[in-house]
Order: sequence, then structure tokens, then C-alpha cells
Amino acid sequence: MVEELKQVIVVRTDLKMSKGKLAVQVAHAAVTAADLTRRVRKEWYDEWLRQGQKKIVVKVRGLDELKEIFSRAREEGLPAVIIADQGLTQLPPGTVTAVGIGPAPSELVDKITGHLKLL
Repeated sequence: MVEELKQVIVVRTDLKMSKGKLAVQVAHAAVTAADLTRRVRKEWYDEWLRQGQKKIVVKVRGLDELKEIFSRAREEGLPAVIIADQGLTQLPPGTVTAVGIGPAPSELVDKITGHLKLL
């Protein structure tokens, strides 16, 4: 049996981003994390594509919580990226907005993000 793979995007709610800005930050995290996974765990990436590219978007209240999620993911050996805004529109340059994790086996990702609420 092949294990289920998924990608989880974690976003900050304290920034009060517009819907469009939020969508763009989630897209940045999804693409960047998928690219990292393709380079470091190609078998996960390929199977995730085959399974339909499952993605989940969850929320955290602020930067400290976001950084903690990122650190835990990396400690567990999961492909994870931090997204920092370039500051061209609503946010100051370098504002950390989101974390992308995976694609990776769902059971591993859930150890890090399973307690978070859906956005």
C-alpha cells in the first residue's frame, strides 16, 4: 500500500492580509515547498503528483508560532520553506507570511501541523 502524501501551508492571521495577498502568499509557499521537495525527495514529489497534489491550508496567530512550526518540520526531516514578502504592496519587505511543508507523508506532516485549525 502506498502512503498518502500531502502538502500543508501554514499562514499567519495576525497580518490581516487581504484575500488576494493571502492567496498569493499561499501560492508562493505551495510552489516553493513543492520545488524543494522535488529536489530533495523526488519520490515523495512524484507520488504526490500521482495522488492529485493534496494541499491543506492552516493558520497560526503570529510569527513565533509560525517559526516554531517551521523548526519542528525541519527537525523531523521534512522539506519546509519560509516565505517572506518582498514588500511591493501591502507588507513591509521581509515580512514572514507563511510556511510550506512537503509534500510528504501525511502521518509525518500531521505530527507537526495536525493540531492547527483550517484557514
